[in-house]
Amino acid sequence: MDTNKILDELYSYSMFGIKLGLENIERMCEALGNPQDKYRVIHIAGTNGKGSTATTIEAGLIEAGYRVGKFTSPHIIRFNERIQFGGNEIEDQEICSYYLKVKEVVEEKRIKATFFEMTTAMMFLYFADKKAEFVVLETGMGGRYDATNVVNSEIAVITNVSLDHVGFLGDNIYDISKEKAGIIKKKSIVVVGDDNLDFIKAIRNETENFVNIKSKYKNIEYTLDKENFLTEINIENKKYSFSLFGEYQVGNFLCAYETLKILGIESEVIQRAAAKVRWPGRFEVYSKTPLVILDGAHNADAAEKLRENLNLSFSPEEVVAVVSVLDDKDIPNIMREIRGFSDTIILTSLEMFKRGLKGEELSVYTDSFKLSLIENDIKEAYKKAVFMDKKVIVICGSFYLLSRFKQEA
Repeated sequence: MDTNKILDELYSYSMFGIKLGLENIERMCEALGNPQDKYRVIHIAGTNGKGSTATTIEAGLIEAGYRVGKFTSPHIIRFNERIQFGGNEIEDQEICSYYLKVKEVVEEKRIKATFFEMTTAMMFLYFADKKAEFVVLETGMGGRYDATNVVNSEIAVITNVSLDHVGFLGDNIYDISKEKAGIIKKKSIVVVGDDNLDFIKAIRNETENFVNIKSKYKNIEYTLDKENFLTEINIENKKYSFSLFGEYQVGNFLCAYETLKILGIESEVIQRAAAKVRWPGRFEVYSKTPLVILDGAHNADAAEKLRENLNLSFSPEEVVAVVSVLDDKDIPNIMREIRGFSDTIILTSLEMFKRGLKGEELSVYTDSFKLSLIENDIKEAYKKAVFMDKKVIVICGSFYLLSRFKQEA
């Protein structure tokens, strides 16, 4: 089977767009034998930090000896990144096999499925066949009507909430939080990583049975290792050298730590796992000579976290940013945060992607900046950034941009 041909066919389901609702995926799962009920599920929602939290939980469970599946999105280079078992990506031939199984069901039942619903069904069946003991499951968007929300999760984790996908989830924190809180089931143990009052109100509307790590661990100590880009966290006289860097990563670690503790994982196991976590596209040190950092920073909150990290070590005059953003994002505030860590911005294009913009279309948001250049060719944009001889080059604004950079630049 030609994997590229299969993937092209799978991506063609994107033409049906984003469909909020569970009817399709419920029918698909039922026809497949409800594979989502055959393992213990940790379900993760939130505006930012889902992937970091999921990967840390995955690392802890693998270190403890469990058979673990993980589902995340989007991918940066290869579709295979989305579906991992035992820390390894799904093989090409497995993508083909599981796609054909799900396609057969969709055609037989005449279900007009989306790309994400197809991918979710493939994942559920794959992990059942792999005899996973745990599946760490990241929502795609929102929660309540997300295709992943057909599971009966043992633990529901909601990392945080900020304004994102406002056209689908709501235009205020409370409404968006209600959608994220929709992953909470009657018997779910709930871990949350945000103390916003509207967020907590939405959680309380679903359950009183939750742990807020902001309150529980408010007195912990941590330091940022700016040389090695590590986050050192001290909890109950034990030190955790977390391989993801940044103050905001402390909250992600604590969501994962609390989840692993609830599952009975020992501190020593978590210590070993914390040092092994790798999560591409989140303050990823892509190169040291020159220093190149990749970060999705696809909404204002993520861009703010990136600014905070960079401001620890660099002035805006020392940073050149290569940027592109999708048209459904909070572009003015994302650009404001980027301007806070870089006085030189090169705008490039994502026009080849749905919702992608050209550099010219983004320039209206940077007209007031000291220096803003347009170079739609990512390879040329990177060359210009290198030529400027700044201390650090940052590629940011969209995971699609990171993918394009890694493949083309």
